[in-house]
Order: sequence, then C-alpha cells, then structure tokens
Amino acid sequence: MSVTWLLHQNVVFLALLAGLFTWCCTIVGSAIVFFFKNISRKLLDIMMGFAAGVMIAASFWSLLDPSLTYATQNGYGKWSWFPAAAGFLLGGVALRLIDAVVPHLHLGNDISKAEGIQPRKKKLSKTALLFLAITIHNFPEGLAVGVTFGALAGGNMTFAGLMGAIGLAIGIGLQNVPEGAALSVPIRADGKSRIKAFYWGSMSAIVEPIGAVMGAALVMLMMAIIPYALAFAAGAMIFVVTEELIPESQTNGNTDVATLGLMVGFVVMMVMDVALG
Repeated sequence: MSVTWLLHQNVVFLALLAGLFTWCCTIVGSAIVFFFKNISRKLLDIMMGFAAGVMIAASFWSLLDPSLTYATQNGYGKWSWFPAAAGFLLGGVALRLIDAVVPHLHLGNDISKAEGIQPRKKKLSKTALLFLAITIHNFPEGLAVGVTFGALAGGNMTFAGLMGAIGLAIGIGLQNVPEGAALSVPIRADGKSRIKAFYWGSMSAIVEPIGAVMGAALVMLMMAIIPYALAFAAGAMIFVVTEELIPESQTNGNTDVATLGLMVGFVVMMVMDVALG
C-alpha cells in the first residue's frame, strides 16, 4: 500500500482503515489473557501511564496545534484561539455528561463504586461495567482519528498532513495495546474464561472505527467546523486522561514508575507526530 495510493483515497475510507487498525491493536493487547491470568499491578500502572502520555501528546500536536493553525490560516485573525478553546471545553463537557449517564466501573474499584445511571430492573455485572468504562474513553480516540483524516478533505490532502494523521493512528494504536490488556486481564482474574475475557477486551474498542467514520464524515459535511472538531476531540481525550488514566495509575503505590511510563508515552507520541507530520 503506497503513499501515492493513499493520497487518492476518500478520507472517510482512510479514517475507517485507521479506526480498524486501532481496534486491531486493542485485540492484540486483549490476547494477553491466553498467556497470563494475572499481570502485576506495577506493570498495569506503567501501561496506563504510557497510554496517558500518548493521549496527552496527541491532544496537542495532532489536534490542538492543527486546530490553531487551521483557524489562523482561514481568516479568524486575532480570534484564532477561539475555535480551539471552545472546542476543547465542549469536548470535556461532552465526556463529563456521558460519564455521568453511562454506567461504568473504573479499573481496580469494587462494584459498589460503579458510576453513572444503573438500570433499575437488573444491575449490570462487574465485567459489563468495566467494559463500558473502557468503551467510553475509546470513542473519543476514534473520533480524534476521524476528524484528523476528515481535515484532509477539501484540497487539504498533502503528504505531511496524511503522515500526521497516520502518526496519530499509530500512536492511538500503540496505547490501545496496553488498554486491551488492562481490561481483559482483570476480567480473567475475576473468574471469566480466557475466551470471554478476550472477547470483552477486544470489543471495547469496536467504537473506534465507528467514531473514526463519524468524525471524518461530519468534518467533510461541514468543513468550517474543522478547528472546533479537532479541539473537541482533544478536550474529550484530556478529560479521559485526567479523570481515569492518571488517577488509576497513581493510586497503587507505583507513582514513580507510572509517571515515567507517562513521560515515555508522551515522548514517543511527540517524536512520531513531529517526525511523520
């Protein structure tokens, strides 16, 4: 698959391919349950820190910075900061609303600490609640990939732009590997079979190709929202990082190694984005 061929493809199709790639990375991470029933909490915290670092770096270099650049180049003048600021805050508010409504359980918590609105007739299982928690924050990752590819439409398809979008997809894919393991391993440790743990871990990221297609299609339909959409995805990702990934990696006595994991993830994503974009 050559770059020339990619440059001539529909951006929604490219977003779908990128979303499928990130989903496949989650599947790879989930497959760890076929080899281990448990992994150390320290390793899990390092992986969560790494995922957080990747998402923080991606939020700026792949989303906020392009949002500011696009606004500057398209007549916003001294108000070039507004789309990035407004979109970023809206992304965080949107995720907060989803977080408040959708029932879910953060990794490492007892089922009594489930958040969101639980069904009245039948309480969801711990497995289902863990699955929903990971799914909630996988959607903005797919959305981020989608709007990045969607921004290439309308004559903006360049080699540098395409490489930047691919770099974001690779970065999201890299951090999806530990995320897949972070869900499937606790489910396995909770007594579920390897097949079921793998299934739940893998399916938690099925929303990523869906979000990628939705993001790219929306941007193509309304090109004027590109800077807002990019910043919206960044705000949603930062909400996930600060509300879930960082706290979960820092509450088990492994603060130093988890922080180092975050820094490594940040540098890896920064280097990839700058090198490819």
